[in-house]
Amino acid sequence: MGASDVVPGVSGGTMAFILGIYENLLRAIKSFDMHALGHLLHLRLSSFFKHVQWKFLLCVSGGIVCAIFSLAKILNWLLINKPVFIWSFFFGLIIGSVFTVVQQIDKWNPSVFTAIVSGTISAYVIVGIMPVSTPNTPWFLFLSGAIAICAMILPGISGSFILVILGKYHHILAAVNHRDFMTLFFVASGACCGIVLFVRLLSLMFNKYHDIIVAILTGFMIGSLRKVWPWKKTCEGIQQIAGDILKNTQVQVNVLPSSCNTEVQLSLFLMISGLFTVLIISFLAERKKTKHINSGCTGS
Repeated sequence: MGASDVVPGVSGGTMAFILGIYENLLRAIKSFDMHALGHLLHLRLSSFFKHVQWKFLLCVSGGIVCAIFSLAKILNWLLINKPVFIWSFFFGLIIGSVFTVVQQIDKWNPSVFTAIVSGTISAYVIVGIMPVSTPNTPWFLFLSGAIAICAMILPGISGSFILVILGKYHHILAAVNHRDFMTLFFVASGACCGIVLFVRLLSLMFNKYHDIIVAILTGFMIGSLRKVWPWKKTCEGIQQIAGDILKNTQVQVNVLPSSCNTEVQLSLFLMISGLFTVLIISFLAERKKTKHINSGCTGS
């Protein structure tokens, strides 16, 4: 799950499905409820640890942290030295994720189509007006962690992809590589609060408005492809006032490659590779789910 969460476009939730721990993960997160808080506030530590599924979460989170620290340096180097290649692969991953998420829609109706179109337009506009750099202040790092972690429990939606949209993916990777524990503390604090507070709301929304929510998320992913398009051109900086300081802000626009050279051919290959990577993961997850259902029917 950690390896998949580091890469924008691959969902840790999808990997949890493949590994057969998705339902256990949701139950473990939900175990941190008001009863657990009451035990903790009254210092009933023994009761607290009996109530929450801390052993399961410790093992999963430990594996995620190890994967993040082992892959962050490689991805950070690629983003600096080979941005077209890495973003091409990410672009393919996200397209593949769109196909897998769409399959979760049970009934197609005008409301579902409207939700997809609305999500697509909204995301396309938002990522277009978002500045190249977002603030590195504690409150925004906290917010970024809180929003991104919610994607972990949504199969097909990548938490690192959300960080790309928020403009914090590269900054957090650098923090991991340089052991900037203060930055990581704010992000992790936001992640802890976000997943505990939002998991119940997300579960309720999915149970009540499943197809609409999936459609909106699908549209969001489609529209956000504007952000990860590999070929960009940096335009002349525009001046803006930040406090009392007049500074230049770079503006990047998406462009088509000028020629079909070796770099473009390799980039297209990486796009296709990313697409098939997610489709294969989705196929494995569906096959495992089918085997589980069949074994359950056989056992009964």
